[in-house]
Amino acid sequence: MDPRLITIDQTEDRKTSQGKKVKPDQLPDHKPRLGISQCLLGDTVRYDGGHKRDAFLTDVLAPFVDWVPVCPEVEAGLGTPREAMHLAGDPDSPQLLTIRTHIDHTITLQAFSQRRVRELQESDLDGYIFKKNSPSCGVHRVKVYTEKGQPSKQGTGIFSSAFQKAFPLLPVEEEGRLSDAPIRENFIERIFCYRRWKTLFEQSRISRGAIVQFHTRHKYLLLTHSRSHYHGLGQLVAKAGGYPPGELASRYGALFMEALKIKATVRKHVNVLQHLAGHLKNQLSAIERAELQETIQDYHRHFTPLTVPLTLIKHYVRILAIPYLVDQVYLNPHPKELMLRNHV
Repeated sequence: MDPRLITIDQTEDRKTSQGKKVKPDQLPDHKPRLGISQCLLGDTVRYDGGHKRDAFLTDVLAPFVDWVPVCPEVEAGLGTPREAMHLAGDPDSPQLLTIRTHIDHTITLQAFSQRRVRELQESDLDGYIFKKNSPSCGVHRVKVYTEKGQPSKQGTGIFSSAFQKAFPLLPVEEEGRLSDAPIRENFIERIFCYRRWKTLFEQSRISRGAIVQFHTRHKYLLLTHSRSHYHGLGQLVAKAGGYPPGELASRYGALFMEALKIKATVRKHVNVLQHLAGHLKNQLSAIERAELQETIQDYHRHFTPLTVPLTLIKHYVRILAIPYLVDQVYLNPHPKELMLRNHV
């Protein structure tokens, strides 16, 4: 992984009513940069001269990211409109054939993919959103046709396959799967975490102390994904002095992004919420503690979204200015305007 990284959160501190400083939301200074299948932005690059504009991506997510659009088939010189294509043969090494005339464009797209991937390595990407079912861009269950014309949903698009091999740590998703609220939240959380990780060292040398601080700030976020990964990362930073800073960053970054791929669950969120409530209990009244527990239990029973107990906890964290909790990325992992924690 490229460990070029920035200083964290240099925006101006806020003060609570008690006069103690509280940092603003823990978001990176720079927007994440996302590669994207160009048709999803509304550009008419599809084989039929149309597009597949996605309203969530163009109207909701767009203000918070910078797009790097790519259409492999057009950029490889296949033109618009063009004859429809599909994958055929071995799902592990498929051919790209036109459906009617059976022209083989495999080598053309493979050569383009290798060249474009090298170019994208200079684009400072934090993730990629691909078009589902596409023989060039699909990530999951792309149809691959046998000699008898029978489809099996085992394939991966030629360009997306090359991209994922070149960028194993980058969050990658299909636009179709982003309609699922938990998948959407997980993907967007990962792109902001990846940007935050790279940002860590962009204006300074890699340091063990910065990595330890990063781990501390992401403790509760990691616990919502994988306790075992959290402990593994903790052991890694505990032995930070035994690694050169560059190797430590490489090891930590790979395990950190692997942890975030594991889906958060209601049970794991409740566990973290109870940990946070434990930090607050000695400074809250009996009524306040009971109210907080009620909101956590309502979330646990799927009566309310995660944002309800979190909003109450964030309110107390700001008022009480508890430094350890103020710094926890879990409280603000992505822009609140995206409302990713509002689903039940």
